[in-house]
Amino acid sequence: MTELINNRAYRQEQLKRIIRDLHAGQSVEDVKDRFRALIEDIGGTEISQLEQALIDEGIPEAEIKRLCDVHVSVFQEALDVQPPSESVPGHPIHTFRLENEALEKVIRDLQEVLNRLESSREANQELLNRWQELHTKLSEVEKHYSRKENILFPFLERNGITGPPGVMWSIHDDIRAGLKKTSVLLQQIEVGTLSGDELIKQSEAQVRPVLKAMQDMIYKEEKILFPMCLETLSEGEWQAVAEESDEIGYTLITPSHQWQPTRSRKIETTPTQIPEGHLQLSTGILTLPEIELIFNHLPVDITFVDGDNVVRYFSQGSERIFARTKAIIGRRVENCHPPESVHVVTEIIDDFRAGTRDVADFWIRLKGQLIYIRYFAVRDNAGEYIGVLEVTQNVTPIQELKGEKRLLDDA
Repeated sequence: MTELINNRAYRQEQLKRIIRDLHAGQSVEDVKDRFRALIEDIGGTEISQLEQALIDEGIPEAEIKRLCDVHVSVFQEALDVQPPSESVPGHPIHTFRLENEALEKVIRDLQEVLNRLESSREANQELLNRWQELHTKLSEVEKHYSRKENILFPFLERNGITGPPGVMWSIHDDIRAGLKKTSVLLQQIEVGTLSGDELIKQSEAQVRPVLKAMQDMIYKEEKILFPMCLETLSEGEWQAVAEESDEIGYTLITPSHQWQPTRSRKIETTPTQIPEGHLQLSTGILTLPEIELIFNHLPVDITFVDGDNVVRYFSQGSERIFARTKAIIGRRVENCHPPESVHVVTEIIDDFRAGTRDVADFWIRLKGQLIYIRYFAVRDNAGEYIGVLEVTQNVTPIQELKGEKRLLDDA
């Protein structure tokens, strides 16, 4: 066992040297012979550990990302002989792999459509319609990536693996940006602003690289990420991943089996040990001062009236739209409105209580601003009426938004 550990440590150090040489500018061919001499049974987990170690030693994640495909190219001969990550139906990895199979089929179909468009050298409407259909399906990858980023990666981070998920997330964003550009391209085709030759040019420069990036991501998941996750996460953690996944949804498939762990209890996604002074909520822990500060920093005014029509709370934002004073706490809501409009409030609450309405919306002009006023029925998990939440917001700045803003203003 000691010899095995020592050999592994030696191999890790030599492999890190190879990766550093790649980052210093050596070619893949220059290092492949050195690499072959070191590996026999290297797997995805060891590759991820290498990248994590390099990040821990100071190589920026952006640099790891830049040469990520080069890393995979160097390791590909070893990875290709690794068996697939097996799992039972319903297990999150099994679901991820089914999604990848569906995505690969869509990618192949879309590549065939692009080949036919390029052969015809004209914007054939039937092929364009098929392209739009396949692009819509391909955009469903967002759910696949979102489950990785928001469910799977947090559990890896809890197990000390932070670098590789960060690199992968950045590549997700590159793919998202590419898919968005393709959506714009398809809109241009629809309005007839692109010739057949321009369409072919854009396809080669813009669309095919995105498809290649998606195929590469599938390979990295199958050969590196999934084996590493199966070695790292406990059954209890996998159960938590499975239970959280439905909220985000799935890409092109629907899991057909309900998987359950055989041994471990589920790992809670929120801490079981609550620090003193904190309150346990269903989606986290907060102190009372934090809760009050959060409410007061919301870009809306909120007021809560309980099931007995008594005002119980209002937020104190920096720019209140309607005046509120602490004197209204404990006051019946009917007495907080002028007689001419109280019948509207009563009707809303009666509808909420009866279950015939869940939301009531109003908007008015006030001092040159458009004010959006919304009332929401608050119900418990059993559907019982608990009260009404009033949310008021000045939406004038929102109406004025145009285009996009992706850069941070100077402080």
